[in-house]
Parts: sequence; structure tokens; C-alpha cells
Amino acid sequence: MLLITYYWPPSGGSGVQRWLKYARYLPASGWQPVIYTPLNPEAPATDESLLSDVPPEAEILKRPITEPYQWYKKVTGRKESVNVGFIRSERDGPESRAELFSRWVRGNFFIPDARCLWIRPSVRYLRSYLSQNPADAIISTGPPHSMHRIAQKLAHKTGLPWLADFRDPWTGIDFYDDLLLTPPADHLHHRMERAVLSKADVVTTVSPHISRELYRKGARRVEVIPNGYDPADFSGLEDSRKPDSNTFTLLHSGSLVPSRNPHSLWAALSRLCDTLPGFRESLRIRLVGSVDGSVRQSVEKAGLSRQCEVVPYLPHQEALREVFSSDVLLLLINQTANAEGFLSGKVFEYLAAGRPVLCIGPKKGDAAALLRETEAGLTHDFDDQDGIFITLKEWFAAWQKQQPVTTPNLEAVQKYSRPFQAAQVAALLDRLPARND
Repeated sequence: MLLITYYWPPSGGSGVQRWLKYARYLPASGWQPVIYTPLNPEAPATDESLLSDVPPEAEILKRPITEPYQWYKKVTGRKESVNVGFIRSERDGPESRAELFSRWVRGNFFIPDARCLWIRPSVRYLRSYLSQNPADAIISTGPPHSMHRIAQKLAHKTGLPWLADFRDPWTGIDFYDDLLLTPPADHLHHRMERAVLSKADVVTTVSPHISRELYRKGARRVEVIPNGYDPADFSGLEDSRKPDSNTFTLLHSGSLVPSRNPHSLWAALSRLCDTLPGFRESLRIRLVGSVDGSVRQSVEKAGLSRQCEVVPYLPHQEALREVFSSDVLLLLINQTANAEGFLSGKVFEYLAAGRPVLCIGPKKGDAAALLRETEAGLTHDFDDQDGIFITLKEWFAAWQKQQPVTTPNLEAVQKYSRPFQAAQVAALLDRLPARND
């Protein structure tokens, strides 16, 4: 099989995990992966440790990619060494005219995304490669959705069956409205999206909510294969639990953008510090990953700066060690239109760690349903400050008594393991018919 993906080790971040793990376990089901990925991507982070997960059977094809980010850095005055995207989080200062103009250019001239210049040379290269090295199927994973455009054109030219994986929506993604699209550009996005969804033999995605959205937009067949966890990643981490009875640690792992800023959580924690004896002295908040300035300001405003530590991006294994050594794991849902379908990869690693999960997001969302199914934690709506206050007060009391606050359903958790899911992907590939476009 040929996998077309923008994110691949040593690129780090959440975008690489899903198909890196599937590629690792697919050979056990008879599918040998060939990975096509950029030689010089604009990756959100570098994590050399992930290279150990690349299966020895995999053939890696890397080709140069041309992206507009070097031009963007020059226009906006960014450092050459800084990895960037055009969607700008809130910062302490206002957005410059150069940044605003660059965002408009990105949205209206680079469709579907800033990797679109890679589509034509990739199709040409892969068509030649496949003529000498036949494959049984094509897989594309996005975002960036230019990967789907490559696969669409390649499937049409070769007749190979095609699986299109949507880790996140296309026109339904939370920052779509921030692209400053003109009506023609918006129309082109939707037209491309419909073409991919209608042409792919099967579409996979991570949550039921996104699945329903993709059907509405023209997909013929959608299968939900959630994100998951790799049991091998947790080997030896059981000893990471710190025997520190004086520290009640709340951890968030991953990026904290403005739309994910949990104002009600900070307010509830501030109230607990003021009203619950011993809570302020015991509380530690660890935010592991990229944290927007607006989040830092909210923490400071709530009087929690001394209790909060921001930890820059960590290699995957080190981040998991942080998860294991914490008392409460924070799952913070973006306060955007697609909040009900938000189901990130980290929640499954939270489940595997067995720590109680406090989710702040829609109680009718897919993440809330997962926590109910696995009995791994509780969900409170974005503005439920009182509910968050009561839950953390109860969990703190249990922590003081060294009592567990949750008992996860291990059988329910185990079905989200990467080996189990890779077998599901293999079964989908086994059933794909040859195409005749």
C-alpha cells in the first residue's frame, strides 16, 4: 500500500501519531507500507524518538516540497528557524498588517492549503514510481488536505483503490472562517472537498460527529476508526508515578490555543485555592506543549501563576511519563462550531494511563460519550464553573485519602489500542475493490 502523508518522523506533534502507529502494525495483517512524505516539511516540532516506531518493512519515499512559509517569514519578520502556520493565535499584541495580508493570501491563493504546490510534482513522481513498483491501494491522510488531492489524481490515473483518512474536517475545521476567504475561494474549497469525498472508495475519520458531517458533504462510505494508544509506548511507565503526597497535579498535554482556554477551570481553581484548606499549597498545574499568551494571561488573572508551570514540547515518551505522574488529566475541547466532534489522540493515551480525566466541553459531544463508555472521567460544559469546582473538590478529598476517584472499564479501553485499530484498517483495505475510473 502507498501512504501519502505530510507528517512523518522525525516530525513530532499529534499529526504524525495515527498513521505512524498503523504503519507499525499493518504488516502483521499482510499490508506492507510505502510512505510518501516531504523531505523538508514545515513541522510543528521535531521528535527523533518517533523514528523507532517506523516499521523495518516500510519503504520511505521523500521528495522536496515547495511551501510559501519562507516568503511569509520574510514579510512578517519571523525568524528562519521558527516553524509557523498562517493561522495566528492571539498574542499579546495586535496582528500586524503584514500578518493579516499573509493570512488572506494563504486562504485565497493556496487552496486547499499551503502544500498545494506539491500536488502536481507528487502525482508525476508517484505515477512513475507505481509503474515500476505496483501497489494494491492508496491511502491519504489529512490535513493538510493537499494529500487527498494527490491521492485523488493518482487513483484516477492508476485505477488503484483509495482510502481517504480525515483526522480533522476540511471546510468544517475550527479555523476555516479565519482564512478570510472570498466567495470564489470558499466555493473552490467546497468543490474540492466534495470531489475527494465522492471519489474515495472509503473515507475514514476519528469520530461519529465528523462522520455524519462527511456524509452530508457527499461521502459515499465513511468508517469511524478513532484515534488510540499504543500499548508498547506504556511499557515501563508504571513506575513513573511519583510518591509525592504533597502535590496534587493537574496536567494538560498538547497545544493550548485561545479557543481551548478553559476560563471556568481557572475560576474554579481560584475559588478552591481561596476556600479549601491546603488546596493552594498542594496544587500544581502543568501545561506541557505550546501555550498561547492568552492562556498565560488567564492563569495570571486567576492568581494561579505560582501553581502553574508551562513545559515546552517534550518527546512523546517523556510526555507520556508526565501523564503517568499526574493526578488529574485535563481534556480541553475547542470552543468552536465543531466542538461536539472533537476527539483528539491524547484522550486515548489518557485512558491507557488510568488517571481520572476532567473534560471541559459539550456534554453531548463524542469525547464526553467516550469518557462515559470507559468510565474514565467526567465532562463539564464550558461555563459550568460550579460543577468543575465540586468535582475537583471531591477528587482532591479522595487524593488526600489516597483513594482512587475513577475505576476505568479496562475492556472498553482496550478496544482503542493501535494494534486492534490497525487490524480494522487492514480489513477495510482487504475489502476494497479494484477501481475503473
